[in-house]
Amino acid sequence: MVQLREKDMPGGRLLELAHRLKEVTSGRALFIVNERVDITMASETDGVQLGEDAMPVEAARRLAPHIMIGRSVHDPQGAAEAERAGADFLIAGTIFSSPSHDGGATAGPQLIRDVRAKSSLPVLGIGGVTTGNVGEVMNGGAHGVAVISAVLAVGSPEKAAKALMVSMEKAVRNPTEPVPARGATGRQ
Repeated sequence: MVQLREKDMPGGRLLELAHRLKEVTSGRALFIVNERVDITMASETDGVQLGEDAMPVEAARRLAPHIMIGRSVHDPQGAAEAERAGADFLIAGTIFSSPSHDGGATAGPQLIRDVRAKSSLPVLGIGGVTTGNVGEVMNGGAHGVAVISAVLAVGSPEKAAKALMVSMEKAVRNPTEPVPARGATGRQ
């Protein structure tokens, strides 16, 4: 999944960029836009990622019933609320300290376990995830991770993304601790 996250870009330029990225990702990855349901609809992308303080999931669903909606959450209660509201997936964090949220509170992989205990939706861990700690996040029950710096702040984003995938796959094949699942066994 690729997410377009440009909070300060004017709408016209953002729509143009969304169209270009849709061409690049077509048939290769799901493509979502951060917070902008209007841009998501106009560019006909796969979905939108709503921050915890963004537009309510219900409102986004009324505007665009056909799109995939993700919701950022920071605690199990937010996860349960997002699921009730109709979100399709969750992004939970901040797991570890990260350059984009430096100095803020971190919850560690326990947040993933706690969120999974309250929601049956797929959960992606975010915040300071690297090849060195992605196994902890996956073993906490995450279905995947969301990263920025781990891929963009290095010499070769492609190599970094591949290394992250290898570490994720290794953690999934060889879990070091049980993964909690609500109403099911194993990974969903």
